Amino acid sequence: MSLTNGVPAKEITGVTWLKAQASVGAGECVEVASLPDGDVAVRNSRHPEGPALIFTRAEMRAFLDGAKGSEFDELAA
Repeated sequence: MSLTNGVPAKEITGVTWLKAQASVGAGECVEVASLPDGDVAVRNSRHPEGPALIFTRAEMRAFLDGAKGSEFDELAA
């Protein structure tokens, strides 16, 4: 499966979408899915059939390291 950024998330089949336990349950969550080629898809839970962004594992690791280091906290304030 070779996917590019902006692919409709509904076209990504055979994956399990995950969301953080901290999600409030009213659709305010980002969902991620591991793709067969090792990449990671990200979608907005309010628009589950909308576009998905595709990231490499290295890109996701860099983002998560930044999030864990509080680099993006101001965006949620």
